[in-house]
Amino acid sequence: MRGFLRCLTAVGVMLAGTFSAGAAEKTDISITRQPGILYLASHVMETQKLIEKHAAADGLPGVTVEWRTFSGGGAQTDALLSGSVDIVNTGTGNLLLLWDRTRGKVKGIVTNSAQPVIMVSRDPRVQSLKDIQQGDKIAVPTVGVSTQAILLQMAAAQMYGDDQVHKFDANTVQLGHPDAMAALANQTHEVKNHFSAPPFQYLELKQPGVHKVIDSRDIIGGELTQGTFFTTTQFASANPTIIKAVREATAEAIDFIKKDPKSAVEAYKTVSGDKTGVDDLLAILNEPHMMEFRMDPQGTMKFAAHLYKTGTLKTMPKAWTDYYLPEAADLNGN
Repeated sequence: MRGFLRCLTAVGVMLAGTFSAGAAEKTDISITRQPGILYLASHVMETQKLIEKHAAADGLPGVTVEWRTFSGGGAQTDALLSGSVDIVNTGTGNLLLLWDRTRGKVKGIVTNSAQPVIMVSRDPRVQSLKDIQQGDKIAVPTVGVSTQAILLQMAAAQMYGDDQVHKFDANTVQLGHPDAMAALANQTHEVKNHFSAPPFQYLELKQPGVHKVIDSRDIIGGELTQGTFFTTTQFASANPTIIKAVREATAEAIDFIKKDPKSAVEAYKTVSGDKTGVDDLLAILNEPHMMEFRMDPQGTMKFAAHLYKTGTLKTMPKAWTDYYLPEAADLNGN
């Protein structure tokens, strides 16, 4: 994580000097996401070409969107900072870190999901986080900076005190959710614990011997934004039509999911190649709090307060609107 933050600091200094340059209006847009049904709105947006539709309606015809899937948020943010993608769709922690390290030159556009993420285990000894010992490995999407890694830090501070906030850091290993699910299914694999995400967590809980250890709602006390579209302020300033279209497309996609979850799940299967049956995926959407597809940031200031307290953030935002674009200010976020 220290290396990641040093990289962000260096890139932030570079960006601070270059973001004043103008940018031409773009019509070829690249957007990233991670695997999983957390990003269902993006699958609907892709299959129905909603960003393209709204951009055209707003006066920018001919837009094409390339959707790219990354295994973790760290790779997505690296791609954003290098300029190889325009917009990313990943967790709150990554947004906050980039906002801080670039001195406000990276900001959120709109959120799209706030479902719970669950840590599961196939180790019968591990019934709670108190049972985690030296050598127990916990798979997370990105060590140190993913939503799951930060939740483990918050839980450690709650359980053992602020001076033990990094107690579980040494236990975490970086694995994308599909690979972590495969590891759990392999009885000889050294990784027996996975801080997961939908649909993987529910598919894992169907495996013999796999059980829930803790979830995000237990740790943060409510909803927590999982998927957030964010970009550089340079891109946002140069491409206001795209920013508007992303918000409008997100709203339409969320409305579509709630009205026709079956068709939404079919869009997810088409894009992701997930072999899980439609009925099984619909059952997952019926799990508690799984229909929390929403555009207003949830629990993000709690994340910010934790990261500031641990020194990961150098600046404590005064409000969630500090790290979201002005176009999101009318939302009922926290």
